[in-house]
Amino acid sequence: MTGNHQGLALVLFTVFVSVTLAITAWAGRRRSSSVEFFAGGRLFSPLENGFAIAGDYLSAATFLGISGLIALFGYDGMLYSVGFLVAWLVVLFLVAELVRNCGRYTLADVLSARMKQRPVRIAAGTASVVVSVLYLVAQMVGAGSLVALLLGGQGSAARTWTVVGVGALMVFYVTFGGMRATTWIQIVKAVLLMGGTLALTVLVLIRFHGDLGGLLRAAADGSGHGRAYLAPGLKYGENWTSRLDFMSLGLALVLGTAGLPHILSRFYTVPTARSARRSVVWAIGLIGSCYLMIIVLGVAAAAVVGSDAVRTSNAAGNTAVPLLALDLGGGAGSTGGTVLFAIVGAIAFATILAVVAGITLASSASVAHDLYATLRRPRPGGAPRREHEEVRVARLAAVGIGGVAIGLSLFAQGQNVAFLVGLAFAVAASANLPVLLFTLFWRKFTTRGAVWSVYGGLVPAMALVVLSPVVSGSPDSLFPGMDFAFFPLQNPGLVSIPLGFLAGWAGTLLTREPADADAYAEVEVRALTGAGAA
Repeated sequence: MTGNHQGLALVLFTVFVSVTLAITAWAGRRRSSSVEFFAGGRLFSPLENGFAIAGDYLSAATFLGISGLIALFGYDGMLYSVGFLVAWLVVLFLVAELVRNCGRYTLADVLSARMKQRPVRIAAGTASVVVSVLYLVAQMVGAGSLVALLLGGQGSAARTWTVVGVGALMVFYVTFGGMRATTWIQIVKAVLLMGGTLALTVLVLIRFHGDLGGLLRAAADGSGHGRAYLAPGLKYGENWTSRLDFMSLGLALVLGTAGLPHILSRFYTVPTARSARRSVVWAIGLIGSCYLMIIVLGVAAAAVVGSDAVRTSNAAGNTAVPLLALDLGGGAGSTGGTVLFAIVGAIAFATILAVVAGITLASSASVAHDLYATLRRPRPGGAPRREHEEVRVARLAAVGIGGVAIGLSLFAQGQNVAFLVGLAFAVAASANLPVLLFTLFWRKFTTRGAVWSVYGGLVPAMALVVLSPVVSGSPDSLFPGMDFAFFPLQNPGLVSIPLGFLAGWAGTLLTREPADADAYAEVEVRALTGAGAA
């Protein structure tokens, strides 16, 4: 990568950071009430929130990771985009409106509406923080590798300072801007991502004169696999273990989205449940359109750049889109190539910053609103806690979580990042989704069932990952020199998600205390009608 690429990329990075800092300063001038800090005052329109949801969900793994998988593995890589998109049907039909009506800021609000507050808030808050940190570490490890590559820094020092810089900006956005600043940063990022992806897609179609059949034939030839590139099985068809692994990953992706804390928190930023549903409809349209274009870009990378060239640049395929942009602009050394490469780098950087800010805000809200509010000592005389107290704790938690994420990201540099994203989805689907669905739809569900459901999904998911080939037993493991991989699958979702549902069912049946029928009736009315919603 030439100095022109690096210089222009730095200029575009600086412009975006300046804009986001200005947004944060503007948002920070408002009164820092809990509603303002955690939910942006609930004043965003469905269109604005739809763009923010798309900005929150479409991470660097989408823009660079899925396109790279498609460039390397064809049909099997495309299935990732299908899983990520289908997940939003679960959110639309089962979660969005009901969560908006029943909660205030976090998942634990929904659970505690009909359960004993202390045990369910501690359980849900713990699971939310674990999911958020895993997702955050994955994004920041990717930021270290990606941005350092785009800026031409291949050494560990460049990656280290990139991770520290991204972490510092993330903490600043959340601490001083809260949900309002984070939302507008996500909206700006979504516009940049959609615009950049659309521009590259148009250039691809112009290159192939609108002939999609010709594009597919060229991709099959450029992949080195021939027609096998366009058929299933190139990545997940070697044996039954790989097929089960794909089923496990697909289950985690489809069900995990509805349990991601930073996605659930977005439903509280609109005034009504109807607005939440319309936000999801807008988000599905934006996300689906983006995934269609990402498929085109991944196939085009195989056709124009070649799978071998992509793999040589980055074994995981994360540089497929930058290399494609360089070629579409006229190649290395050309003005068009330099400009397109720098734009792709700026979009990737914007994507990372927006996503990590949303995740950090969601996790800090769980710490302040669920864990701290539950575990703190009562005030003298039973005085209620002040509204600003949770906001102050959330700001401190953002600093702490940012520091933890930076430390773990630095420790995990050079490791496989994809499994961290899959793990976050698997943990969310195992620990958060079962308890959420049981709370909303099962009349006999009890507090013990809720606690068992959370821990019954969370603990097995984490344990199975530790005992999987991800951690030991293979050359790509975290500890390649050790072997305690007793679980053959890399993603635990196929086992841990059913265990989360089973634990909730068993805990309910084995409890002596019956469910509170009046509390369930109240939650049902509030969820379906919005009566009494915050």
